Amino acid sequence: MATVETYRVEIPDLSYWRRQIKCQWSCPVGTDARGYVVAVAEGRILDAYRIAREPNPFASICGRVCGAPCEVDCRRGSIDEAITIRALKRYATERFGVEAADPAGTVRFSTARRGADRSKTGTRVAVIGAGVAGLTAAHDLALLGYRVTVFEAGPVAGGMLMTGVPNYRLPRDLVQMEIQAILSLGVELKTGTRVGHDTTIPKLRQEGFQAFLIAAGLQRGRHLPIPGADLPGVIYGIDFLKQVNTGEEVHLGERVVVIGGGNVAFDVARSAVRVGGSYRAEAQDFYEAADTSRLALRTGSKEVHLVCLESRAEMPADEIEIHEGEEEGVVLHPSRGPLQILEKNGRVAGLATRRVKSVFDAQGRFHPTFEEEPGETIPADTILFSIGQTIDEAFLQDLPEVELQRGLIRIDPQTKSTGAPDVFACGDVAEGARLFIHAIASAQRAAVSMDQYLRGKEVEEVVVGQFAIPASEHAMRDGYLQLERVNPPVLAPEKRAASQQIVESGFEQGVAREQGSRCLKCHINTIFNGEACILCAGCVDVCPTYCLALVPLSRIRLEPRLEAALQTRYGVDVRELLEKEGFRAVNRLGSAMIKDEELCIRCGFCARRCPTGAITMEHFSFQKQFR
Repeated sequence: MATVETYRVEIPDLSYWRRQIKCQWSCPVGTDARGYVVAVAEGRILDAYRIAREPNPFASICGRVCGAPCEVDCRRGSIDEAITIRALKRYATERFGVEAADPAGTVRFSTARRGADRSKTGTRVAVIGAGVAGLTAAHDLALLGYRVTVFEAGPVAGGMLMTGVPNYRLPRDLVQMEIQAILSLGVELKTGTRVGHDTTIPKLRQEGFQAFLIAAGLQRGRHLPIPGADLPGVIYGIDFLKQVNTGEEVHLGERVVVIGGGNVAFDVARSAVRVGGSYRAEAQDFYEAADTSRLALRTGSKEVHLVCLESRAEMPADEIEIHEGEEEGVVLHPSRGPLQILEKNGRVAGLATRRVKSVFDAQGRFHPTFEEEPGETIPADTILFSIGQTIDEAFLQDLPEVELQRGLIRIDPQTKSTGAPDVFACGDVAEGARLFIHAIASAQRAAVSMDQYLRGKEVEEVVVGQFAIPASEHAMRDGYLQLERVNPPVLAPEKRAASQQIVESGFEQGVAREQGSRCLKCHINTIFNGEACILCAGCVDVCPTYCLALVPLSRIRLEPRLEAALQTRYGVDVRELLEKEGFRAVNRLGSAMIKDEELCIRCGFCARRCPTGAITMEHFSFQKQFR
């Protein structure tokens, strides 16, 4: 029997349709980015804010500093450049978020579960750490009716939002407004209270707390075991950021070298195939390194150099971060491995490096190899280590059941539970350094698990999806494919490098609406009715991207789900028919319309061309629910 080249197809189900809305699918908290982008384009700004705020208590902050995995996966990026999703979120939050109105009033938009069981009112819950993760959990637990107390070791709440993100990227008053919205739910905040020193979890149990969440983040810097690492003038990057962000006086000298960069190729992690959180954990290191370098310029240093293992093409930061850093004077030294910190008169004098031959092995794992001969030596007064952070174990005092694994709290990845039944952990302290939006998602899952533990009742998580035919005929804006991406305006390099002013500005109305109009509206799907199709192939002929093909059944690769569908449709075992009677017998059963979703631009030409109405453009939406 002759072989025929076949297509591998997927039969659409709920997961399939969800994955078509790539921005929402890739967001750890499921934000309908497509929804608020389209709303901005249509001038429905309050709707845009509502959509952005529903799953995310830090929507205004994410409009400024989120790592934006939604943009990484945006289908428009396969045509030219991704939609400016994060900037459009900021456009909406600046008009209706905490920065625009009463912060407490924004809580009404949250879709987090509300407490219907009044019997649990008064149950005390302790959250350790007032960063993004801890405050997100406090938000969700308070809405469920629990009495939440957040213990924060520092003088103010906010965690890395206050001490790790540079002032030039994120206004501190905005952080406090987001926090005030959460505190308005009745959450009690105790700053200057270091669990493990001022109190312990066993003591808090005695005071009546019935469940605990460790969300303390990673508070200690990590250094390299190279000669000279303990010299005066060597500083942890995270400590430097804290000093600058809390207004401490910092003296770095005129020549600064930042050692930083990811241990796994971030460009691989931010590709179409997601393989887990470990890629994003390493990428955060480079963001810290870039932030450290740019802050060093703002403290009066004349030279700031950044050394990283990766080549320029492999650098794990967003291109715009690297570009703006170079504009501001940061000198990059890619493909360089730190060899030794040089000393003169008892202090740092420079960094000796060696050239990197490769960062990854044949399997793509982090395994740097180096040239034999020493390479470049960079003079320096200060060396800043920005290669990641580690845990402060103090809060684990008298908790032998809570274990560490690879330097992090060991948890069940699904429930966020630890070895102690009443103790949970989430965010960076349990899952490693990742994006803020990952910490928010981790905390939301932890809050669900804590509620289950306290009530002794399982909570079922379900995803509900639905299709709807729009009231008017689908049509995209004229010229939408010709619209180019416009990034938000930024200060001139010379101004950025000399001040702590906010670097990035928001869009004006006209620009925001035009940028929103670039969206391909991936929630709109071409739905085919085989019963009405007359096999004219008009839809195939009119498709501008050639994403449709009408093929005989013999060209479809048989797989179990497809075989079952064909059995239901035609009442025969197609594989058996193929083996007994060959391709022609199978082709007599019918044909198949197949579609390459990656090529579809939602133009709707196919539906308008169809003479029988066999193709409709239908809107799909989905939402996570807990029962």
